[in-house]
Amino acid sequence: MRNQGLPDRRSAARTTHASRVFAALRSRSCACALAAIALLSAGPAAAAGALELIPDFYGRLPIMLLVFVLLIFPLNALIFKPIFAALDARAERIAGARARSQQLQHDADDVLNRYETAIREARGESETARQGKLETAREEQVRLTTAARGAAEAELERARQELDRSIDEARGSLRSSAEGLAQAAAERVLGRAL
Repeated sequence: MRNQGLPDRRSAARTTHASRVFAALRSRSCACALAAIALLSAGPAAAAGALELIPDFYGRLPIMLLVFVLLIFPLNALIFKPIFAALDARAERIAGARARSQQLQHDADDVLNRYETAIREARGESETARQGKLETAREEQVRLTTAARGAAEAELERARQELDRSIDEARGSLRSSAEGLAQAAAERVLGRAL
């Protein structure tokens, strides 16, 4: 996040600087107007005539002051006020654009934060759902494995019982066959019936 206090101090410093520049321009404009009047009211220099080292300002000074005072108001109304009004309006537009830019930046930061929060929440929810499904699948696997193991053990037990029964039957038949064979062998060896 950017420091929101810093741009406010900068814009205040710029506004103060702009007002100082405008004040300097106003004082310069008065000096320029005075210089223009002095140049316009100066007479032609006489190169061959008498060279005045100290000009006679006392005869022309009241006329120059009167012309200066008379020119201040029309120049101020026609030139200086419109220029300063345009500069002030420009400074206000710039300040407004900066304020809108800061507001838009703040809004964009808020939207980005909401987006990142929503993404984190969605990822958390999907991870929780994935873990739940994975746990369910594990439980199902354990259940199926246990059922298959139980079925296999039951089948194995049945096969063992059948094998034991078959062995018992084979033993029974083998005993009866063995007795019959033993009797037949004894009869043959003895040569008589037993």
